[in-house]
Amino acid sequence: MATLTVWKFETPEGAERAAEKLQQLSKEGLVKVEDAATVSWAEGSNKPKTRQLHNLTARGALGGMFWGMLFGLIFLIPLFGMAVGAAAGALAGSLRDVGIDDEFIKRARDEIQPGTSALFLLTTDVVVDRVRDAFAGERPKLLHTNLSKEQEDHLHEVFA
Repeated sequence: MATLTVWKFETPEGAERAAEKLQQLSKEGLVKVEDAATVSWAEGSNKPKTRQLHNLTARGALGGMFWGMLFGLIFLIPLFGMAVGAAAGALAGSLRDVGIDDEFIKRARDEIQPGTSALFLLTTDVVVDRVRDAFAGERPKLLHTNLSKEQEDHLHEVFA
């Protein structure tokens, strides 16, 4: 089963650094990144920069349309060339199936502000201990996961 997680970093560069680490971990077979995207919001910017991590993805499970619509809903701006319109309502309904609801949208909007960044990940086959070691010192904050409460608690322990 794939796991969707969203990690917030306290710097605009944090998510990009994490993505680079994930690329190395993926090459080592320690995590399989099905799809990923970053949001980086520099101080003084009107809106965040987004990037789908094509170079990390195993097969682009979600794709640019998904990320564009999700980020459009969160930040109220169209990204990745997608217009946020009537399709946004349909997508918002389908996002509930993977645990992305209005509460998540609001929390992400409140948490991801100028001066921060976030990494949105869809992963499988994670060797938790090795991934934890690779992220020592980063201190990302878990904003969202579709894991069970017990699995989420374990993630918090690992990255605390």
